[in-house]
Amino acid sequence: MASRPSYPGTPPPPGAPTAPPQRFSGPQGPQVQGQPMRYPTQSYPQLNVHRPQYPPVGMGGPGGTPAAGMQRPPGPPGQQPYSSGMVRPPTMPSTPGSKRPATSSSSKSGGGGGNTPSSGGPQSASQGGVSADYSHSSSKKKKKLAEKILPQKVRDLVPESQAYMDLLAFERKLDATIMRKRLDIQEALKRPMKVKKKLRIFISNTFYPARAEGGDGDDASVASWELRVEGRLLEDHKNDPSKLKRKFSSFFKSLVIELDKDLYGPDNHLVEWHRTATTQETDGFQVKRPGDKNVRCTILLLLDYQPHQFKLDPRLARLLGVHTQTRPVIITALWQYIKTHKLQDAHEREYINCDKYLEQIFGVPRMKFAEIPGRLNQLLFPPDPIVINHTISVEGADQKKTSCYDIDVEVDDNLKTQMNNFLLSTNSQQDIQTLDTKIHETVETINSLKTNREFYLSFAKDPQQFIQKWLISQNRDLKTMTDVVGNPEEERRAQYYFQPWMHEAVNRYFYSKIQQKRAELEQALGIRNN
Repeated sequence: MASRPSYPGTPPPPGAPTAPPQRFSGPQGPQVQGQPMRYPTQSYPQLNVHRPQYPPVGMGGPGGTPAAGMQRPPGPPGQQPYSSGMVRPPTMPSTPGSKRPATSSSSKSGGGGGNTPSSGGPQSASQGGVSADYSHSSSKKKKKLAEKILPQKVRDLVPESQAYMDLLAFERKLDATIMRKRLDIQEALKRPMKVKKKLRIFISNTFYPARAEGGDGDDASVASWELRVEGRLLEDHKNDPSKLKRKFSSFFKSLVIELDKDLYGPDNHLVEWHRTATTQETDGFQVKRPGDKNVRCTILLLLDYQPHQFKLDPRLARLLGVHTQTRPVIITALWQYIKTHKLQDAHEREYINCDKYLEQIFGVPRMKFAEIPGRLNQLLFPPDPIVINHTISVEGADQKKTSCYDIDVEVDDNLKTQMNNFLLSTNSQQDIQTLDTKIHETVETINSLKTNREFYLSFAKDPQQFIQKWLISQNRDLKTMTDVVGNPEEERRAQYYFQPWMHEAVNRYFYSKIQQKRAELEQALGIRNN
C-alpha cells in the first residue's frame, strides 16, 4: 500500500498553497490544460491508493495484474497501457497522535468480489504505522518554533488555548534574553577579569643568643637571627578547608632582600629569588645569618602582573592620568585624549596632529595612528617594585618580633568560574529539549483531532456531496499514482466506452486474467511448464 501526503484532487486545508493545474490528454487528441476542481473550504483526510492482491477466480476487475511473461494490455490509441490499481477509501488514525491517517499494511481480497474497503471505516488503522511515525519524529533534530503554534481554528474553538499562546510568546522573549546574556558572558570571558584584594605581608625576625659549651657535652653556638617573609590574602578563611588557598610566592615575580653592606660585606648582603618556569610555589621565604646587632634591611617585592603591566614615562603619565597599566589600557587612554582634544586630522583620518604636549613627548608634530604602539615602546618601563624598609632587632626580652604590611594585588574574579560553569552546563538544555518534544507531540495530537473533526463535520453536513467529491478526488489520485492519463470530461460520458478500441481492450483484459489464474492454479498444483 502506498500513501501520499497530499493529492491534487483533495481540497487543501486553510492557509495551504493552491496546487498547480494538472495536464490531461484525451484518448486521441493532444494534451489540454485542465484546472483542478474547486470545492467549498473544508478539510478531508488524506487519501490512500492501494494496489490490491489478485481478485478471486471468476471475478474480473481492473485490479488484476498480468501473469509472468505477459504484457499489460494496451490502452486506448495514443495512451499508455492499462495499469492495475484500486482506490480504497481513506482510514482515519486509530490514535489522535498520528501525523497522517494511517492505513493497514495488508489487505485481503473479499470472498465474493474484488477488493473491498476496510470494514473499520475511518477509525481502522495500523498501530505499527503510528509507532513508526513517532520513532521517526523522535530522531529528528530540534523542531522550529512555528511547529508549536496552534492553528487559528483551534484557538477559535477553544478560547482557553490563548493562554498557551501567551506562554509561547513569553518563552520566545525569554529565549532571546538568555541567548543575549550568553553572548555577553562569552565576550566578558575574553577579557581579563581581575579584582583587587588586600595581601597582608608578615615580616618577622627571631634572635638566637650565643650559647657556651655545656657540661653535658652540648656544642657551643654563636649568636644568630632568622628573618621570615610570609603573607596571605585577608579574605582567606583558615577554617575553610574546601577553599584552595593561593601560595604567597605566586603573587610575585621576584624578591630581593638587601642587608646592611657594612655588616655583611659586598658579597653576602643580597638574598634574591626570581621566578622561573620550574619554580615551586611556597608559603614564605626565610633568611638566617649570624650576628648580635640590629640590622637594617630593604625588601624589594616585584608583583607578577597578569597580563603584564608597564610604568609610563612621567610626562605621559601626567598627561593621561595613568601610572602603571597594561598596554591596551594605555593605548585606549591615549585615544580618548586624542578624541577629546580633536587631534585627528579632518582630511587624512589616519593621521594625528600632535598638540604641544604630545609633540614634546613623541618628538614629532604629526604621526599616523598605526605608529603609536611602536613609539610607545620607548615610553614604557618595567613597573616599580614594592619597597619595605625593615630593621632586624636583636634587643629586648621578646626574641620574636613581627611587622605587618598590606598591599593591593589583583586576583582572578570568582565570577569567571561561575560563568564558565554556566556556559558548559547542559542539564537545563536536556530538560528543555524533553519538554519541547512533549509540546510538539501534543500540538500534533491537537492538529490530528482537528482534521478528524473537520472530516466528520463535512460528512455529516452533506454525505452525498462529500462522497461524490471524495470519489472524484480518489479517481484523480489513482491516475497520478499509476501514471495513467486521460480526459475526465470525456470519461464521464457513456459514448467514451463505445469506441472501437474498447472491445479489444476488454478481450485483452480477460485474456490476461485467465492466464494469471492459470499460472496460480498450476503453481498451487505443482505443475511445471516444460
